Amino acid sequence: METNSNPTAASDSARGKDGPVIDLADIRRAARKSAEESPMRLLIVEDDRDAADYLRKAFREAGHVVDVASDGEEGLMLAREGGYDVLIVDRMLPRREGLSVIADLRGRGDTTPALILSALGQVDDRVTGLRAGGDDYLPKPYAFTELLARVEALARRGGPQAADTVYRVADLELDRLAHRCTRAGQEIVLQPREFRLLEYLMRHAGQVVTRTMLLENVWDYHFDPQTNVIDVHVSRLRSKIDKGFDPPLLHTVRGAGYIVRDGAR
Repeated sequence: METNSNPTAASDSARGKDGPVIDLADIRRAARKSAEESPMRLLIVEDDRDAADYLRKAFREAGHVVDVASDGEEGLMLAREGGYDVLIVDRMLPRREGLSVIADLRGRGDTTPALILSALGQVDDRVTGLRAGGDDYLPKPYAFTELLARVEALARRGGPQAADTVYRVADLELDRLAHRCTRAGQEIVLQPREFRLLEYLMRHAGQVVTRTMLLENVWDYHFDPQTNVIDVHVSRLRSKIDKGFDPPLLHTVRGAGYIVRDGAR
């Protein structure tokens, strides 16, 4: 948390010394403008409850879908699940620092636009944030209308990728936003870990995915626990997405890993 003030609620505006300056009249004007555009799906990672509540309310007033995480580990977990147009990340967070969250995502090839919020606003601080993988850096305090404009700009810049929220391989479809899986039009019920496993495999469709890649990206292990946890989950997933359908899509590449591809070639 980066704050040395305790923002108080107000009827038509709210402001914190190091937090957002929110004018509800401006938000309503922004909402009318945003209604003409597609709503964004945003992830806010902020441990200051007041600031998080203000931002959630303000972005929802502007017509957008908002998830909030209160610490770095929770934020990283939600961000890894994907489907966000922009990440708004406070720099000083419990459990995992904000720049570490962004650096981890970049290391995994996730290029979702990220805006860093911080009370640390010197040039060196901003440079450090941008070099860590941030796409924009907004020092506190800030006007909400400026934050909204910056977020909208980032969403436009990352639009093509952000819109890729549905994966398809043959007649298998995975909707990341709706958290829904179907094959040949039939809904398939997946457990959370099975969903993450299939999402990762479909994101890399046509490529061999190793055990190490699955352990690090689906189970968050950075070592091999020498268990058959992957084999068990792959077997369960295969029984759900391939049994009763043709052709099989989830294949084992002996000695290498697994691959989801169209056909059994």
